[in-house]
Amino acid sequence: METLALAWWLWFLLGLALLAGELLTPGGFYLIFFGAGAIVVGVLKLAGLGWTLPVEILLFVAASVAGLLFFRKPLLQRFRRLTPQIAVDALTSEVACSMEEIPAGSVGKVELRGTSWNAHNLDDSPIPRAARCRVERVDGLTLHVRKI
Repeated sequence: METLALAWWLWFLLGLALLAGELLTPGGFYLIFFGAGAIVVGVLKLAGLGWTLPVEILLFVAASVAGLLFFRKPLLQRFRRLTPQIAVDALTSEVACSMEEIPAGSVGKVELRGTSWNAHNLDDSPIPRAARCRVERVDGLTLHVRKI
């Protein structure tokens, strides 16, 4: 009677799928460790260590959780150090360019520092397309602007 177990290449495929899932989700560094755990089990299977499916799953979970516990926090700290922190409030009095006509008192799109932002027109007149406007204040992801 043959014992039920996954082939080494199936563990590799699972690991690659989980690693790809990490790339497609907004960071948190969770799936990367489960992907690494699956690849570890695949490497051990490729090296000739044969187990039953429950033992393989237990090893997968143990390797994944160990990676989470020991490596996630240092990884997050390293990426936070490397990521520039921009104070959104520092955008006040910057000059943006309207990407579309923004009617008076309405919300439209402006470009500032190469990024598209929602913008609320504080003026009593519309802001034409491609017009320069000054940021008066920032509210979340919305810039409150006036035509220059």
